Parts: sequence; C-alpha cells; structure tokens
Amino acid sequence: MTDENKFPPENNLPAGYVPPKVWTFDAESGGAFASINKPTAGAQFERELPVGKHPHQLYSLATPNGVKVTILFEELLEAGHSEAEYDAWLIRINEGDQFGSGFVDINPNSKIPAMADHAPRDGGAPVRLFESGSMMMYLAEKFGAFLPTDPRKRAEVMNWAFWQMGSAPFLGGGFGHFYAYAPMKIQYAIDRYAMEVKRQLDVLDQQLAKTEYIAGDEYTIADMLIFPWYGRTVQGGAYNAGEFLDVGIYKNVIRWTEMIDTRPAVARGKMVNKAFGDLSEQLHERHDASDFETRTQDKLEAAE
Repeated sequence: MTDENKFPPENNLPAGYVPPKVWTFDAESGGAFASINKPTAGAQFERELPVGKHPHQLYSLATPNGVKVTILFEELLEAGHSEAEYDAWLIRINEGDQFGSGFVDINPNSKIPAMADHAPRDGGAPVRLFESGSMMMYLAEKFGAFLPTDPRKRAEVMNWAFWQMGSAPFLGGGFGHFYAYAPMKIQYAIDRYAMEVKRQLDVLDQQLAKTEYIAGDEYTIADMLIFPWYGRTVQGGAYNAGEFLDVGIYKNVIRWTEMIDTRPAVARGKMVNKAFGDLSEQLHERHDASDFETRTQDKLEAAE
C-alpha cells in the first residue's frame, strides 16, 4: 500500500499536504516562535555576557526550566550555603538573546538556562553548565544538599530527575505547542499529547499517594525539577489548560504542589528572571538577597 493510499492527501491538514522528499526550511513555520526558530545552530551575532561579583553566573528566563535552577539556588542559600550566591542575568528568548556568541559559548544548544561556575571545587578554570538537569545535579553535589548519599535514595532521586527531563518535552514542546502556540488547531496532535500529559500526571499522582515528596520522605532536587512543570499544570496555569486536562482529579499532585509552593525559597526562585505577569513578582536580574525587596519591577518603574 502506498503512502498516499494509507494517508489520503485530502485527509491531511492542511488538506492536500504531502510531505516532500526533502524537507526545506520555511521561515513562517513554528507558530508563535517562528521568528527565533531555525534548523541550524551556532551564534548569530557577537555579544559578550555580563559577569557579576558572585561565584555563579546564571543566564536565564523564568520559564519552567529556568525556575528549577533559581529555586535550587534560593534553597541552598536558605539552608545556609552562603557560597551558593549567584548573579542571575535576564535572557529574553523571544528577542533572540540566546543566539549571542557569549551565550552560545556556554550553551551550544542556545536554550536557557545556562550557567558558569567561577569557583569550582578544584579551584581551576570556570565550569560551563547547560541543561537544567545537569546544573541541578552539579550544584547539589557541589554543596552536598538536596541529593541523598544513601545509594538507594540517591538512585530514586536520579530516577525521577531523568523522568522529568525525558517527560516534560511532551508537556511543553508537544501539548503546549499544539494546544496554545501552533498556527492552527490540529485535533490529532492535541489529543495525542493531552493523553500523554494526563498519563504523566497519573504517574506522579500514583507515586505521591505513597510518598510525601517525589522520591520519598525527603525534599530533593527531584521535587525542584518536577514542580515548575507539573505543579504549574495542576494549578491550571500551564497554557491555561487546567479545565481541558481536568487537573482537579490529581489530588496527590495538588497536595504536593501546594506544599512546595509555600516554601519561601520557592517563592523567591519563581521571581528571578521573570519578565512577565504581575510587576511585583518580576525580578529581572538578581544580584543580592535584598533585590527581592528593593528591585522588583514595580518598584523600579515607580522610581523612574
């Protein structure tokens, strides 16, 4: 059976579409993010990154992936790890900041977050870090916090950390894109990814019926990795799809989300590099603990 018999072009979306033998780039593809999407990697312009006074230099935006790392930084500081101080610089991905040469030097994949540790444990040259999961593991190991040393407990944290890294793209790049950002509503795509997101929420709900936190009875980087994506989803904020996904049925995920959301360090972490929403919750750059009180966007604009 030929492909055209199996998939009649008139049933495709748009009607009559047949994939070409060789795909070519269309600058209009990509929906809401078409202006920053290209099929090639590498720097698109020269721009050095700023470097502040602290050991850790973070370049990010308060998307779910960015928030993971700022939550961990704030939790480390809350726990008394003063050497975890950091500067957080805003990267506006919709304006293409992630394609500057300095950013690409740290993250050749041109995605936030990216980080440089100028005070690694061996005292040598700065360490570059990209991919939020890698950054979380690095910081947890550097400071000996939020990652158990017991091999079984540690393995369980790693299980859930890697589960998140593999699963969240179905929520963001899959469901989120086709439900909220694609230039047309494609029922098959939305149904396919909605089913997977609900399966993932059920995985979490069944786990949290047995444990207080994701990986057991301790608060770990597994919780910090999963919370920004799936906590936001059951709160109804992810793509405004709470009703569509019927998130109220995931009672254990909701219980866990509400518990994590009350932590002061989490509240601070959610504000860092935030450039959207309530001005009082936006801290575009973070260079000192006092910035949360003095440099939120509402205060800066009021002072102008």
